[in-house]
Amino acid sequence: MIGIFIGVAAVVALVSLGQGMKDAVNSQFSAVGTDKIIVQGASAGFGPPGQNTAGAVDVDDLELVRKVTGVRRAAGRLLRSMNFEYGGGSVVTFAASIPETPDDRDLVIEANNIKVSQGRLLKPGDKRKILIGNHLWTVDHFPKKIVLGSKMTIQDEQFEVVGLLQKIGAGRDEAVFMNEDDVRDLIDDKDVYSVIVAQADAGVKPAVVSNRILATIRKDRHQKEGFEDVTVTTSEDLIASINIILGVVQAVFVGIALISLLVGGIGIMNTMYTAVLQRAQEIGIIKAIGGRNEHVLWIFLLESGLLGLTGGAIGIITGIGLSKTVEFAAKGWLGNVLKASFPWYLIVGALLFSFVIGMVSGALPARQASMLPPVDALRGA
Repeated sequence: MIGIFIGVAAVVALVSLGQGMKDAVNSQFSAVGTDKIIVQGASAGFGPPGQNTAGAVDVDDLELVRKVTGVRRAAGRLLRSMNFEYGGGSVVTFAASIPETPDDRDLVIEANNIKVSQGRLLKPGDKRKILIGNHLWTVDHFPKKIVLGSKMTIQDEQFEVVGLLQKIGAGRDEAVFMNEDDVRDLIDDKDVYSVIVAQADAGVKPAVVSNRILATIRKDRHQKEGFEDVTVTTSEDLIASINIILGVVQAVFVGIALISLLVGGIGIMNTMYTAVLQRAQEIGIIKAIGGRNEHVLWIFLLESGLLGLTGGAIGIITGIGLSKTVEFAAKGWLGNVLKASFPWYLIVGALLFSFVIGMVSGALPARQASMLPPVDALRGA
């Protein structure tokens, strides 16, 4: 029963945390909308401080994307690794641009789910003003706590903090946001973008628009299909990819946990073999008063099933406790991304599986008990 308890506890904890992460990812993408399309260089990255990280898309590509049928609006963004100094300490993280024009600005803010916890968002024309990602001001990255009005040095230029952001997730909590002109002043490349964010028209499938964008850029660059130096990804593609990765990781860990269930099944089998030997006279009495072989068989099968069910119930309670403990411990770093979820089918499935494992493990001992001759059984054989 201990093996069943350990196995079920591990399965419940791992599945609940994995399902919780899937739910969090899906809700995060739902918050920003599934109509977003991302265009970036095929080898996009953040790279060394101040250097170009994804020069495969530029202002010309942005104009091409805007003209594609089915694109409602599109905006370019710059992402650059830079050195940030504050309060006697320094951190290398990335600066993220926010467009100057209102419509592009709204798209980027919506697509990144940017919300302030304190202060305000950036305004068009703001110079040397920045927004601080949640982890940078809530976690001790610098010797001194970042507050509104703080002065931060970025690439030897001084900026003022005007907004402290809520949790966003996906690495953006480590970012510093500033207007696009300010980012361009800090880098050498003046016409490139790290990424282009597009929004599909209402009623148009993002996947269709995505294919049109890729075909348009491919034609403009005179490239063959399959040899493009840009990638075009929809929000739905990202959700599917993340869910597949989480599913594979979850399956591997659950598979390891199932080994404990196998060990638990062997333990129940040994327990039931011992029970048959100890209760031989009881079996003989049952048969002497008219009990048939199948009656004895079902008595021991149900008993072994109940042993498995008991171990499963204890395992479920323990698994819930473990997953909630992990969720609480990780909340400071990951926010609501690692949040345990307990769908009804997980609990019911764990109970039924435990019961079935118990019955299967007790099948051979139960058969031995049912085949025991009454005379030998009454002798205590």
